[in-house]
Amino acid sequence: MSEEVVLKARVRARSGTSLVRRLRKEGDVPAVLYGAGRDNASIAVNHDLLYHNLEREEFSSQVITIEIDGNRERAILRDVQRHPHKIEILHADFQRVDENKAIHLALPIHFTGEEECVGVRTDGGIISHLMNEVEVTCLPRDLPEHIELDVSKLRLGESLHLSDIALPEGVQISAFTHGGDIHEIDNAVVAIQAPRVERDPVEEEEAEAAEAEAAAEAEGEDEGEGEGDSEE
Repeated sequence: MSEEVVLKARVRARSGTSLVRRLRKEGDVPAVLYGAGRDNASIAVNHDLLYHNLEREEFSSQVITIEIDGNRERAILRDVQRHPHKIEILHADFQRVDENKAIHLALPIHFTGEEECVGVRTDGGIISHLMNEVEVTCLPRDLPEHIELDVSKLRLGESLHLSDIALPEGVQISAFTHGGDIHEIDNAVVAIQAPRVERDPVEEEEAEAAEAEAAAEAEGEDEGEGEGDSEE
């Protein structure tokens, strides 16, 4: 587990477009802290501090501590709004966590054993990541930073599914907690596929022309047979 992340924030009383715009000009990001049966708190966090934390993959998939005027609360990042063109964070949502209640959070999947994968080294296939993250359900104290999946023994044409993921104790795949047919929700996560062979453009054009010519000849033969039948 990584060391505790403490994100300092302050209560913001400002609301409205112009006031929020001024807040951003001062180098802060408007945010909201909600959940755990308590009132929502409008807060502001330093833009650069939040931005650099977001560069770390685990920041979005771990329980962090938000310190507001000396008071600390445990929370998870739920949403981040970014500017469509600028390197700028516009807003963030944090959800309080109850240490005794399960949380649902999407974790990144780390694929291990890719360099030793039999399906690649021996069979000549390529690794296709069908999923890059998976939602899990667990208590905050059991939350891992990521999920690992070993692909070293996969052969060409084989795949691994959600049910093949080895999870830490106390952690479940969220999709499996809702019931239903396991075969319908046990989606493939990674597969070893044959590489796509791209034909030379000239060869492709020649092949298409040959196929068109063969189809035309076959159509002509069918018409000739039809005419002969009508004469009889």
